[in-house]
Amino acid sequence: MSRMHFTKKDFSIMQTEGLENRMSQIREHIQPVFSQLADSLAEDLSTDTGEELFIHVARHARRSVHPPESTWFGIAPDKRGYKKHPHFQVGLFDDHLFAWLTHMYEVPDKAGIGSMYLDRLSLLTSLPDDYKISPDHTKPDAFYIQENQEKTIHTLERLRDVKKAELLIGRQFDAETASSWNEKETYEYIYGTFKELLPLYHLSLQTV
Repeated sequence: MSRMHFTKKDFSIMQTEGLENRMSQIREHIQPVFSQLADSLAEDLSTDTGEELFIHVARHARRSVHPPESTWFGIAPDKRGYKKHPHFQVGLFDDHLFAWLTHMYEVPDKAGIGSMYLDRLSLLTSLPDDYKISPDHTKPDAFYIQENQEKTIHTLERLRDVKKAELLIGRQFDAETASSWNEKETYEYIYGTFKELLPLYHLSLQTV
């Protein structure tokens, strides 16, 4: 039966030993949830942004030995791929769920995006106090924007100046909390996060 919320088992899957075993569990249990969520999110965000958005589920195809520590899907304005575009991303590590506006290192004009975000820093610092920044989509580490404004500026400068830099803006929800939500709550927390980030998303697209 399809569902649109996460369980404790979904998070524990990210501790499954072995690449094939973990990927099998991800495909069987987590990706169907991703599919349900992504369909609704893509429809609503397409309406909000005025452009057609497409769903991309991470396949982790390049991995040959080590299982992924996180798994996710992206929603982007390109049917062929998402990594070269600022995009909305939802996924989980073993201990938390995340909802990010994501700029991966493949985005061509990160320098322009970093400069514009620095020029309009208040768009970030005025976000609710539970919003975070992560400089690396492969790691769970993130910091609160409101509590770390100097670090926020440094991360934006790095996005502007360093070719391999990344920037993720959004929220993390611990596994205990996220697994207690029903479908309506799960959707509202994730979609609500992206609604708050729409001004930044539109700004980032001005350089692409």
